Amino acid sequence: MSEQDVDLERFSLQEREVAQALARVNVRDVDYADIYFESTISEAVSMEEGIVKRAVKSISQGAGVRATAGEKTGFAYSDELSRRDLESAADTARYIANSPQGETPVGISVTPCPAKTQNLYPLDPSNADVPTHERVDLLTLIDQEARRYDPRITKVMASVNTESKTMMVATTEGLRVGDVQPLSRLQVTCIAEDGHNRQVGTFGGGGRVGFSFYHEEERARSYAREAARQAILNLEAVDAPAGIMPVVLGSGWPGILLHEAIGHGLEADFNRKKTSAFSHLLGQRVASEECTIVDDGTLPFRRGSLNIDDEGTPTTRTVLIERGILHGYITDRLNARLMGIPLTGNGRREDFRSVVLPRMTNTFMLAGTSDPADIIRSVKKGLYAVSFGGGQVDITNGKFVFSASEAYLIEDGKVTKPVKGATLIGNGPDILKRVSMVGHDLQLDSGVGTCGKEGQSVPVGVGLPTIRIDEITVGGTSA
Repeated sequence: MSEQDVDLERFSLQEREVAQALARVNVRDVDYADIYFESTISEAVSMEEGIVKRAVKSISQGAGVRATAGEKTGFAYSDELSRRDLESAADTARYIANSPQGETPVGISVTPCPAKTQNLYPLDPSNADVPTHERVDLLTLIDQEARRYDPRITKVMASVNTESKTMMVATTEGLRVGDVQPLSRLQVTCIAEDGHNRQVGTFGGGGRVGFSFYHEEERARSYAREAARQAILNLEAVDAPAGIMPVVLGSGWPGILLHEAIGHGLEADFNRKKTSAFSHLLGQRVASEECTIVDDGTLPFRRGSLNIDDEGTPTTRTVLIERGILHGYITDRLNARLMGIPLTGNGRREDFRSVVLPRMTNTFMLAGTSDPADIIRSVKKGLYAVSFGGGQVDITNGKFVFSASEAYLIEDGKVTKPVKGATLIGNGPDILKRVSMVGHDLQLDSGVGTCGKEGQSVPVGVGLPTIRIDEITVGGTSA
């Protein structure tokens, strides 16, 4: 289902009511105003030790009204969609933007703009409502599959979350456009024990897909086996080495390091305020020639993809770094206008209660030409990091710390022992300049990424081919 299918009737509203609310906020000194409508149905079921621990279905709806005046933004929301509540929110947004009432323009139009053909997640609406017992059956299958992998798996936790969000944006520029956005995620965590040694493995997947996705190609079973494999592998892991050494990052989920250490620093609001390590660097070299990094919200069914962003702008494929040269930033309407740079369709918000921020969609490095096996062989002594857990980054200087959840020693060009307790410590712009080899095996993550910024969380995707970083600080417990 795409944006052509959404109209005001979904929110029990009429054109006149929306026009009147926009007219109240569109006064002298207000550059732009919009109303974001949203209705979301969410369902979540979780299981632990074969017992259903949680089964929740929730419905929420509301609208957020925004007014911008220069660099100022006024924002207010309501979880009631009546004419009175919309007008109250519009008045509040106008006052916060610090604009005088002035003379209210008349004849504001919210007629539909030409329909867009992009439909990145076509799903059959009849399959959207999945009975709870089918969700429980899926989690039971996962529990059994994980325990079957190895008797040392002592605990299995699994959850499945689905969401259907209907959104629409009406603006003072005459735009009215909407979208129906499905989203789901399946997550599996296994605990393995061998005497006093206790380790954890986690895996999952999803995207803008339906529930049937997890039954296709035995995905649910494969997620269970992968989480169990990681837990068992970590039982055998030795302490990670510490020091400065070459590191090879595996393809796929390790792209989370790019997302955190590089991606946030390329969001336009940080660069407009000069708080990013990449401020003033447009057109300059910030990475090796091997690196081309894009943000692409147009990939079908991917977790970070959108037909339109939360301002009604079609998503795009944005080249951020091209062959090492900083090419552009990720923008929303406000920052694109204030900076005089292209609008990229990255205006996102967690829900109708949240203000719009420039946010990533699916961010990844393009494939290179090297054989991944040759990249491994090029390292005499180093680390091979396949998956990451938590991490922290300071966007003002690009410094980051990431914990590897699956990593191995590289000795004489061969992957050998698994290690535990490895952390990567570095600086985003500096690390990119130390990338000397990029593999031809680009993979995107399995569809579990969630990005946090200013208290808001949105779904995102990441990706990476196998890459060699010539020198990075590894924190570990072994000399």
